[in-house]
Amino acid sequence: MKRMIALGFEGSANKIGVGVVTLDGTILSNPRHTYITPPGQGFLPRETAQHHLQHVLPIVKSALETAKITPDEIDCLCYTKGPGMGAPLQVSAVVIRVLSQLWKKPIVAVNHCVAHIEMGRIVTGADDPVVLYVSGGNTQVIAYSEGRYRIFGETIDIAVGNCLDRFARVLQLSNDPAPGYNIEQVELPDLTSDIESNTHPLNRLFMESGNQCNVYLVDECDSKAAGSCDYVP
Repeated sequence: MKRMIALGFEGSANKIGVGVVTLDGTILSNPRHTYITPPGQGFLPRETAQHHLQHVLPIVKSALETAKITPDEIDCLCYTKGPGMGAPLQVSAVVIRVLSQLWKKPIVAVNHCVAHIEMGRIVTGADDPVVLYVSGGNTQVIAYSEGRYRIFGETIDIAVGNCLDRFARVLQLSNDPAPGYNIEQVELPDLTSDIESNTHPLNRLFMESGNQCNVYLVDECDSKAAGSCDYVP
């Protein structure tokens, strides 16, 4: 029986990647390239899209060569439709439409959040998990119910990934390979002092940069009303 093979594109933020994967989750290749900005800076949509345009075609070639397949062996082309940054997302969307016309292959649009969950299911073998979904723009509790993934709770302020990115910028940490990784390499001040005081080292750090950061201990968490992802598998 012929194995199903998909060529997938991910370009929702500062990383452009092209992967070749089989229906059972076997990854045949997964080359990618990350747009790295100077310390203390984030990445803007226009410059990020230009980076993706520069690297996407060499990455496609690398993906096919590493997987040792030809376009004729591909069954479908997948791409991240959203959520993500508009301009970088458009790069993958345009490239995949061109390849679809050239190679006569169907296109599958993928929900970014659902893709993360489904990858986790494949890796762990979980059948019907309740997911704590933590990424750059999302911190949510998600589960499958009544034909779709639904959001049962989420942060009421800022996503954890976004918080770490901002914190790394304040510390002027390198974005290579990732802000979160570089935060882990830093020896932070003693956090056992009075964290609600403006004399706390972290507060002084933020105040010196022009931003005051008040840190609180929270016993209970209030969540937003339950919602649902606009996706039905």
